[in-house]
Amino acid sequence: MYTGSPPARKPLTVLVLVGAVLALLLGGAGPALAHTALSGSDPADGTVLDAPPRQVTLTFTESVSFPDDALRVLSPANERVNPRPARHADGKENTARVELSDKLPQGTYTVAWRVVSADSHPVSGAFTFSVGKPSDTAVAVTTGSPDDTVVGRLHGLFRYVAYSGLALLVGAAAFILMCWSGAAALRPVRRLLVAGWATLAASTVALFLLRGPYETAGPLTSAFDLAQLGRTATGRPGIALLARLVLLLAAAAVMRWRPPVRLAESDEESQPPDLDLRVRLTGAGLALGLAFTWTAAEHASAGPQVLLAVPVAALHLLAMGVWLGGLITLVIALRPRGTAGHGIPAPAVGRFSTLAFTAVAVLVGTGVYQSWRQVGSWQALTTTSYGKTLIVKVAVVVLVLYVASYSRRWTARLRNEPPPAAEASSTREHDQVRVAEMVGAPGSPGATGLGSAPDTSAAGQTGDATGAPPVEGADGYRRGLRRTVMAEAALGVVVLAITTLLTGTQPSRAAAAESSSVAVGQEPQVKVITLPFDMGTANHRGKIQITLAPGRVGENSVEAVVYTDDGGLATVPELRLALTQPDLAIGPLDAKLKNQKGYWATYDLRLPMPGEWTIDLTVRTSDIDQITVHGTVRIT
Repeated sequence: MYTGSPPARKPLTVLVLVGAVLALLLGGAGPALAHTALSGSDPADGTVLDAPPRQVTLTFTESVSFPDDALRVLSPANERVNPRPARHADGKENTARVELSDKLPQGTYTVAWRVVSADSHPVSGAFTFSVGKPSDTAVAVTTGSPDDTVVGRLHGLFRYVAYSGLALLVGAAAFILMCWSGAAALRPVRRLLVAGWATLAASTVALFLLRGPYETAGPLTSAFDLAQLGRTATGRPGIALLARLVLLLAAAAVMRWRPPVRLAESDEESQPPDLDLRVRLTGAGLALGLAFTWTAAEHASAGPQVLLAVPVAALHLLAMGVWLGGLITLVIALRPRGTAGHGIPAPAVGRFSTLAFTAVAVLVGTGVYQSWRQVGSWQALTTTSYGKTLIVKVAVVVLVLYVASYSRRWTARLRNEPPPAAEASSTREHDQVRVAEMVGAPGSPGATGLGSAPDTSAAGQTGDATGAPPVEGADGYRRGLRRTVMAEAALGVVVLAITTLLTGTQPSRAAAAESSSVAVGQEPQVKVITLPFDMGTANHRGKIQITLAPGRVGENSVEAVVYTDDGGLATVPELRLALTQPDLAIGPLDAKLKNQKGYWATYDLRLPMPGEWTIDLTVRTSDIDQITVHGTVRIT
């Protein structure tokens, strides 16, 4: 029990403060954007088909996996017409295909889809196509953001909590193993370590339970469905969460280790000699494994250079935990602990200063690579949500580095503070400690044992007989260091919050791909081309209107109507249409138009490639009069 100063803040309070900052920063943020996008479909959105299709195929910008009911095709009467679940088309992992029932009636059909992108985020949407002619439909499909639900918000909350727990666990463990083994004897530090472990374990269990309803848009009560839990356990996100729990059990066994604590200055001048190297290596391996359970299932696992991106992201995450969690541990270790306690030695502060500097350097280096990989261009920094959020993170990191420079100055002054002369050895259980070397030691400068009373002599207040400086200098440095470290830790929480927000925001590269697919989806579902013709005599001039649907790669229908010069309908004995792709040397492709008693049409013109196609239209108005006119059409 410590006396003479307020008790150290409990780790649970620290955790609550971290969570409060996360909630304030992220509570007003909108739902996470989709991480993959629909780039095409067959049939296309809004298409009117002459005959029922045999299957529906969707193509996405990245690989996807299928939860239950990933792809449903619903009739106008809201009846399901795909008897079997979705599968990948031709083995391509960025596609989804379902086969349809035979003899589909005419009307408008709705395709509702929900898939899981390569970075573990569910994405959903819907579109329609018609057979014969459009009709009313009884289908009502919800296509809102998967995160804009009770399950989605809870899943997002526990993701933030998991990041906080990892930072506390990794940071406190690194502080003990790399900087000061004596911190393991401090009850507040031990509580911080246990709080980080418990927080990460509890949030991981919650994420595993919520994974099923999060992917399938199911109710919260389905989180305990055994069949759904079994499917979660076989998916990549579920496997990563189970691996995290196994690693946490191993970490719990390592946390039972207690290092022999030596508080004498001679034992603290070098990294504690009694610290088992195997324990440090085991701790480092467990921390790296925990980081991989994130990076193997999120942004780093999708996109370019996955083999490099996954370990780089793991190092980035570990560096964040060592730096931020270590700062919080240092704040606790710097708190005054009364006359009966021992403080943190100055060499330990120096070791953490070096460790924190290394962690920040790793953060910057890995962050630059990840920014290049996820943003892709300078323009995307100011035109996408991911880029704008990244700019804010960089600004906060620069501010952190500025504050950290003051912390390093206080650390240098503290380490250079000359110690008082050594006292004679006593017969007490422990050697006496030279207090000027102990940051956070009791206020008296004289050497005191673990259970001795403070020195109240005049010499104890002003210095010893050798003329050593009074301890007010060391205490002042300690107070200044603690203030700057607290500011650095607070800014570090902000960086953690922004990092968590970035993991739930669509990367700029994916946003660019989605914008391209949306632009394609917003193009007209039919292409209408009007070509005038004039043979120089009356009754031999007019215009022909060609309707090409959907005007995309694949099967298209063509309808051509001939109008007189004054706008009335006209009949001609022959109409021939050919399309050519000069850039690729394709064609001419004969459309083989047939007279439909009032207009000319074909419903099976297949165009193999996108681009600008040339139209050659030959119209014959009599046995000897004909003319060929030309135009262009863009096929998407």
